[in-house]
Amino acid sequence: MSRDLSYSAVMGRKNEIMKKAIGIDYSVFESGGIAFDYERMMREAGYTLDEIQTIQSDVSVGNTPIIELKNLTALARKLAPKGKGARIFIKDEACNPSGSFKARRAANAVYHAKKHGYKGVVAATSGNYGAAVASQAAMHGLKCIIVQECYDSRMIGQPEILEKQRACEALGAEVVQLSVGPELFYTFLCLLEDTGYFNASLYTPFGIAGVETLGYELAMQFREKLGKDPDKVVVTHAGGGNVTGTARGLIKAGAEHVEVVGASVDLSGLHMASDKAFNKKSFTTGHTGFGLPFATWPDRADVPRNAARPLRYLDRYVLVRQGEVFYITEALAVLEGLERGPAGNTSLTAAFSLAQEMDEEQVIVVQETEYTGAGKHPMPQLSFAKQNGIEVSFGNPAEEVPGQSIVFPSHPSMIKARDFDLNKAKLSYIKNCVNNNKLTEINKTDIEFLAKETKADERFVYEALKELGVSIK
Repeated sequence: MSRDLSYSAVMGRKNEIMKKAIGIDYSVFESGGIAFDYERMMREAGYTLDEIQTIQSDVSVGNTPIIELKNLTALARKLAPKGKGARIFIKDEACNPSGSFKARRAANAVYHAKKHGYKGVVAATSGNYGAAVASQAAMHGLKCIIVQECYDSRMIGQPEILEKQRACEALGAEVVQLSVGPELFYTFLCLLEDTGYFNASLYTPFGIAGVETLGYELAMQFREKLGKDPDKVVVTHAGGGNVTGTARGLIKAGAEHVEVVGASVDLSGLHMASDKAFNKKSFTTGHTGFGLPFATWPDRADVPRNAARPLRYLDRYVLVRQGEVFYITEALAVLEGLERGPAGNTSLTAAFSLAQEMDEEQVIVVQETEYTGAGKHPMPQLSFAKQNGIEVSFGNPAEEVPGQSIVFPSHPSMIKARDFDLNKAKLSYIKNCVNNNKLTEINKTDIEFLAKETKADERFVYEALKELGVSIK
């Protein structure tokens, strides 16, 4: 008997498809309300830190170096008040086999798939994770399919995404390219059902736990190199896994006091799933189109419960402009002799600004870099922007309008990390929990959960619920 492949029928089977493709029964962690046992899920459905380190070491993932950016530090100090200008470091994740920190997530996911007898893996991603999964699948002898949201309705593709297609295919993966819109998730579900392959989601407990080694290594390396922990760790924030995994690794290293700062490119007004806006963006990840929706409703992911919960861990969230990131990308190459890709340079741009607020003896570290390539380099991205009607100029980046202009700073002093009010994101998350669960009353367990989810006290949650007209059981 043939399966019903209509959109509504496939979406109706999504929980069944996902359970078979991941092998996790998420229902055992549920409480029946808003709350679920997050730490139990991470513990029982994931791997220990020691296990992850062994898994990653066996495929040459991790143990990447930290590099001090002495020339960028010197420039920051020239612009900073006297006595200010922290030392800037990067953790060079471009040294991983696939060229980014995503290799840590993929190593765990593909290992798990192989261990449980799957013949192949499928991942829905337009980014570095596709190359990471393809790389790990090749090492483990598994088939690999990467589903990319690549084109707008005119079949015009982003240079950065097309570069990642090249990388995935070079590593032996089959790449299925789609236009922007709801067909991505539908096609993804159909492929999982047709092939019986493993869902190598970015958002499983073992995927997020793979990033914990990054935070743990970082703390240990700084203790060995400088005899202390860094003062701030800046993390490019998109779907939340980078923030979550790094922060959890720092905590496991006993570095709870380190300030975790998320950084995204400000693409306010450009919807992440809009056909019209798709090619108006010069950054395909690490921007507000992912950073805010995933922070305020993480369970929008391709698993029932997302293991990436960024609001649990963020101490501060800052935004930078496209022109500023392009500028720092060039400065990193010219001043430090390092060509790296756009995502890590987002957090580096923020770090360059934040360092100027800090004392000279303090340390700020950008926790990841990524490889660069033909489509990820600033020049093709800027050429593509111009072809799509974006005005490119030098001036004040504060005047940049996403989708209309890219403004390079006419002087490096104009580069600023602009704070986003995290309380606003936390209130949005609580509102989404209430609305998506259609709640009019809430119990004590759910309140405790929401306090942990938002890294806030229960009073903050009570006040938010009061504003929403929700009563307490």
